[in-house]
Amino acid sequence: MRFTHKCVVILGGNAGIGLAAARMFAAEGAKLAITGRNRETLAAAAEELGALGIASDMGDVSQTQAALTEIEHTLGGIDVLFVNAGVGGFAAMPHVTEEFWDGIHNVNLRGAFFAIQSALPLLRDGGAIVITGSIGSELALAGNVAYASAKAGLRAMARTVGKELLPRGIRVNMVSPGPTETEIFKRGASEAEIEATRAMLGGVVPLGRMGEAEEVARAVLFLSSKEASFINGVDLYVDGGCVELG
Repeated sequence: MRFTHKCVVILGGNAGIGLAAARMFAAEGAKLAITGRNRETLAAAAEELGALGIASDMGDVSQTQAALTEIEHTLGGIDVLFVNAGVGGFAAMPHVTEEFWDGIHNVNLRGAFFAIQSALPLLRDGGAIVITGSIGSELALAGNVAYASAKAGLRAMARTVGKELLPRGIRVNMVSPGPTETEIFKRGASEAEIEATRAMLGGVVPLGRMGEAEEVARAVLFLSSKEASFINGVDLYVDGGCVELG
């Protein structure tokens, strides 16, 4: 029970990797607060986990600040902050609009930075911050310029913040998933389309399959725990070997 009596906050904890991590944190004794934009899935997750659920869009800094204020009033300080919320989208460079670019960067980079900044007064010394990145920050995938640049900026931000928080003993690390089985690629798709996408994505992974949300979540819990007490500023690829073997 690595997180007994620890307060864990997951920004984007109502689905996918965030929800998988929330379930594991809860199973290891954590007091949980989760946020998400979808009120229905957020309420269901909060009820399942016995967590504090707060509807919040990380692309709106004021909403994140309000959520953190509620967390402080309800649960007190934070031991682990998992910044998982994010949005994606593909567009080739000639078709990237300012609106498209800003929509991705406002959540994935700007929103993540100001969420961490706003959480600093609540974070206890010796705590941990884990941020969801992407192997897209490393791989050059056509049509992924807006998302990849946001995640690459997030990676640079994480390393710098990790350096600045050294005096407080707060470790900052990233987990960068490869193709992962979540609801994102299934939304609005038929079963045949889902299977085709699964086969296509799994085919580019050296291990020959897509990852599971739980596999990424286990890496998040490791980096959040005392087992990773001498690890700071890393970007851990949980990608079936895509970056290192691709």
